[in-house]
Amino acid sequence: MCQSLKLRAVGILLCLAAAVVLAGCGFSRTSPKVVEKLDYTVVEDEDVPKELLEMIDAKKSNSLRLTYATNEYLYIVTGYGAQETSGYSIRLDDLYLGENAVYIKTSLIGPQKNEKVTRIKTFPYIVVKIENREEPVIFE
Repeated sequence: MCQSLKLRAVGILLCLAAAVVLAGCGFSRTSPKVVEKLDYTVVEDEDVPKELLEMIDAKKSNSLRLTYATNEYLYIVTGYGAQETSGYSIRLDDLYLGENAVYIKTSLIGPQKNEKVTRIKTFPYIVVKIENREEPVIFE
């Protein structure tokens, strides 16, 4: 009798697991419709507003996603937290205006295979500047 209960419990768990997997396969996330590609500038540290640079410095040890607005510009910041070596950079994959928001997608790029790296903690981040907008920013 005890063996029968165990087999039944295993069967129920397998059915539940299959249901979760199959349900997950039915959903696919599609990117929102691109309304307009946005003009942008990747900003060097010396051109980042002092207050924003202080915010980045305080949070750069962890992943960070933040925005900072002036009257004229919207700064969008993405960081990937502490990395154990030098040689990391961030690639801006996409930046566009969707129907209800500004969307940004970035990737962390590691050192090249033969690149000489230094064993020192680095904190890669990217600051992108666009014209100030009212739409929220969605980090993908």
